[in-house]
Amino acid sequence: MKSESVVQVRNLVKRYGPKTAVDGLDLCVRTGTVTAVLGPNGAGKTTTIETCEGYRRPDDGTVRVLGLDPVTEAAKLRPRVGVMLQSGGVYSGARADEMLRHMAKLHADPLNVDALMERLGLGSCGRTTYRRLSGGQQQRLALAMAVVGRPELVFLDEPTAGLDPQARRSTWDLVRELRADGVSVVLTTHFMDEAEELADDVAVIDAGKVIAQGSPEALCRGGAENTLRFTGRPGLDLGSLLKALPDGTEAAELTSGTYRISGDVDPQLLATVTSWCAQHGVMPSGISVERHTLEDVFLELTGKELRA
Repeated sequence: MKSESVVQVRNLVKRYGPKTAVDGLDLCVRTGTVTAVLGPNGAGKTTTIETCEGYRRPDDGTVRVLGLDPVTEAAKLRPRVGVMLQSGGVYSGARADEMLRHMAKLHADPLNVDALMERLGLGSCGRTTYRRLSGGQQQRLALAMAVVGRPELVFLDEPTAGLDPQARRSTWDLVRELRADGVSVVLTTHFMDEAEELADDVAVIDAGKVIAQGSPEALCRGGAENTLRFTGRPGLDLGSLLKALPDGTEAAELTSGTYRISGDVDPQLLATVTSWCAQHGVMPSGISVERHTLEDVFLELTGKELRA
């Protein structure tokens, strides 16, 4: 029977001298899903991922990847896991196709190298040395090297950093194909739209702990409420409007004639607002409902912007 989780981290602690980078962190990655790990710089996410990849030994707690210890059982784990690093792992003087073919030969049933290179837009630069590739080409080669061995689990570190919009979309499509083939993906990214677009689960790390985890939809529902905006004549009686709205709803005139209603914005609330406007001879215009985004949730949880 297949395990329900491919990564299980419990009470992970990692220190660097007097600094505690990861402080009792718990993380679960479900089989066959894309999990996005988000966190401000210095939050501990890179240390956590590198520990899961077997590059760092935990000071306390347990880490299991595909049921194995990534440090002591690395030899068993390595053929089953793909790792995409932001930098390193490639000989600067090697050609792109040489590196990918070398990686393919390390696996029992690799993907077709030529097809993968074409798929990721590397066909025209196969004989170019790594150091002469553009930043975007180096990113795509790193991605190809991570997936060529048909892994069960892939760690992708900022896979679309430096890519043009077309290459970014192609990478998104590849991640979706991996998930459709049953591959589990752990993704770190600084792009909130990428996390919302690709992730089944999002884990937000701050101060060495996971402070929130769930689907993008669930996290957005659990954050601050949505808002309804409209324009009308200045100086509306908002006290009268609030009496018609559910408890907990807030209303404010942001600028002269521009209004914001905050609360559980649903069809009934919208109907109540427009009905109140009709009763008071107000013609609202520019009515819009602003959905709470993953970026809003992130800022509320951490108080910090996510910077590359």
